[in-house]
Amino acid sequence: MLVTYNQVLLSQIKQLLIFIAKNIPLKVPKYDMTSPKYKKLTVDKLPIIKTFEKLDYRQLLAEYKRSNGKDKKPVNSRGKHPISSDTICPQCGAPHTYIYDNAGGRGQLWCKVCDMHFNKNKDDFKTEKLICPFCGHALSKKKDRKNFYIHKCVNKKCSFYLQSLANLSMEDIKEYKKDKHKFKLHYIYREFTTNYFDVDLSSMPKGATSLKFRNFSSHVMGLCLTYNVNLGLSTRRTALALWEIHGVKISHVMVSRYAITAAAFVKPYVDNYDYKLTNYLAADETYTKVKGVHQYIWLVMDAIKKSILGYQASFSRDTGPCILTMRMAFDKFKEFPGKSLKFVADGYTAYKLAEQQFKLNGMDFDVIQVIGLTNSDPVSTEYRWLKQIIERLNRTFKFSYRLQMALVVKKVPTRTWRCL
Repeated sequence: MLVTYNQVLLSQIKQLLIFIAKNIPLKVPKYDMTSPKYKKLTVDKLPIIKTFEKLDYRQLLAEYKRSNGKDKKPVNSRGKHPISSDTICPQCGAPHTYIYDNAGGRGQLWCKVCDMHFNKNKDDFKTEKLICPFCGHALSKKKDRKNFYIHKCVNKKCSFYLQSLANLSMEDIKEYKKDKHKFKLHYIYREFTTNYFDVDLSSMPKGATSLKFRNFSSHVMGLCLTYNVNLGLSTRRTALALWEIHGVKISHVMVSRYAITAAAFVKPYVDNYDYKLTNYLAADETYTKVKGVHQYIWLVMDAIKKSILGYQASFSRDTGPCILTMRMAFDKFKEFPGKSLKFVADGYTAYKLAEQQFKLNGMDFDVIQVIGLTNSDPVSTEYRWLKQIIERLNRTFKFSYRLQMALVVKKVPTRTWRCL
């Protein structure tokens, strides 16, 4: 009887194992980046930028007469909303006699000469139009952020929207009907208002002074740099050390100016050095907390030569400093490698947005994103080693700050701090 019961249990266990193997994956990722819930963290491809140049309506009318053998007739307006005499086409300059009210007085006009639709009441008329790459519908400006505008394709028949809607599960559809703002189903594009490619990367920092010594000598400046940079003392502790050890009365502000000046003079030698770059670059960002304020450090390094090519410090973790850091690194290339460049970063959206801006400025390359801590996809398996190198660099870089922050939190006595 017991043997029969055990055989029944073994049969049921076998059926359960088959069910688990077929329906329940043994290795489930932490989150699915392809889910519509996480599409706000992704970057869509670039839109189609439709531009037009200024035309002459007289030349267009002459070409029409030459090709058709007759003149193009003006618009015979019979509606209740006649076109005012001061209205002209912004593209070809045609007068109001060739412009048709295309929306019954609601603002949209149509030029019969150059076949352009425009809005009379629109003051910020641009010479370019953003077009959705999936459906060809013009993008609508929806949101105004700090450094960019968000343009959205509102076409309900767009293939991008229909495909995103079809990927929703039954649970997602119920949640989407309640809170639509949690899902990104439409195509969007971020247009940056600041041109980060016009920013001067070699400008002098604020607070820098010259090397014309009046009250002190170059030897005093060397002592300031030794205590402040080599030993890691603060500017106030450096000024105190110079007074107690060397008998030099100097303010902490002057110590700070000497450090900034030395950094400004050393910077060109570091930035313009011939590093003999390879095509394997790694980028990452980290944060440091100084006096309760978070500051972000951006680094781009050559993973083969172990040299830091680009660096920026910022108070915000946005796309601007990311672009400046990548610019600083790419400027060291004698010839930009293009598609052969292996640029590895994490899954942060700023790197993909920066990639779009570089493509708009003629630098076409692909950002390789290594996501997560495990090699759950072929990209992470192949390029994990590049990400590990810059992660190790950040851990080493932040080590010098941890000791000082720990001393401040533990409130170490002044005598012990001076000894350290």
